[in-house]
Amino acid sequence: MHVPPIPHLTVTDPELAALIEGEAQRQHDVLRMIASENYVSPAVLEATGSVLTNKYSEGYPGKRYYEGQRFIDQIEQLAIDRAKALFGTEHANVQPYSGSPANLAVYLAFAKPGDPVMGMALPMGGHLTHGWSVSATGAWFRPVRYEVRREDGRVDMDQVRDLARRERPKIIFCGGTAIPRTIDFPAFAEVAREVGAVLVADIAHIAGLIAGGAHPSPVGYADVITTTTHKTLRGPRGAMILSTAEHAKAVDKAVFPGLQGGPHNHTTAGIAVALREASEESFSRYAHQIVANARALAAALTEHGFDLVTGGTDNHLILVDLTNKGIGGKPVARALDRAGIETNYNTVPYDPRKPFDPSGLRLGTPALTTRGLTEAQMPQVAAWISAAVDAAVKDDEPTLDRIAAGVRELLAAYPMPGWEPTR
Repeated sequence: MHVPPIPHLTVTDPELAALIEGEAQRQHDVLRMIASENYVSPAVLEATGSVLTNKYSEGYPGKRYYEGQRFIDQIEQLAIDRAKALFGTEHANVQPYSGSPANLAVYLAFAKPGDPVMGMALPMGGHLTHGWSVSATGAWFRPVRYEVRREDGRVDMDQVRDLARRERPKIIFCGGTAIPRTIDFPAFAEVAREVGAVLVADIAHIAGLIAGGAHPSPVGYADVITTTTHKTLRGPRGAMILSTAEHAKAVDKAVFPGLQGGPHNHTTAGIAVALREASEESFSRYAHQIVANARALAAALTEHGFDLVTGGTDNHLILVDLTNKGIGGKPVARALDRAGIETNYNTVPYDPRKPFDPSGLRLGTPALTTRGLTEAQMPQVAAWISAAVDAAVKDDEPTLDRIAAGVRELLAAYPMPGWEPTR
């Protein structure tokens, strides 16, 4: 049963309602360990499913191009104020539709086509929008890519400094999509200042950890901060750009009218709810528990003979190199899905395999932690993962089915926000 319920959809479009119900049951029954996924609260669901989706609101609070904005302006301003208060920034734009458009707005604000821009290479753990070749950011700008050290998987700040001095990028991105260690914002800031670059911290994965005090903040070091609002922040699928007052005008102009038309007001409301939830003491405990769970899981996986990139984790994310298991990440991810453990295959640094069939597996603990699991359950999760990998090597489907049954039995004791089984 959905919380809030969906009776009108069930009557109007039973086919779609049944598919949504099936997805809800699936989310309830599996260990959701994709590092970028989470569960939102019923309050966020209510906000995103509200009549706010009916309204167009091009512009910003107090400066709209459509009438009828007296409540919308208050909602967006509420989200802005909460973002600034939670992260301690001078400016916040809550209109970007997602993380990639937020990063595109940064390019529009601070660079011109053909300018050098610097970011972590995608195979090293960076993001497509940090200048990778298949992204518009790699086609429209001249990408300068830094890497991690082969010996320990950590960012080589000496390389970052040398590249920046030689290429003089307009923008430097720090952060990424598969980085299991703490990001050294002060070191990146020092490099950016030396070469006159705008430092952008992409904290999409770790925003909730930063809000909860479980990861250092880039505020005071990065000129601009981009983030999605889901993942560890546990809000709806949207994004924000935070900045100093100096860059506020450039950021706002780049988002609208530079890239977007009217904001999605129902998403803005959901963001406001999530930011309020993230300001509570319980969220701080949640953020720290995410990290505790990830570290416990990493230790247990190591005991089962898994090779972890960087040897462990400081945050919510674990990157596993499966080379020593004699199998690639793609068949393992599929086997784990059959076993009720949802993950994604992923490249690892200096991966000899192709991106669509890489050596790695990416795991995360945000959703498990939302369900209420703690360090106590992580050894069992690691044991299931290990057994599933062995089963994948042997093409042993009965073992995968037995694991899935065990996962369902475990999760029956941990409620899922937004849905509960029909009794």
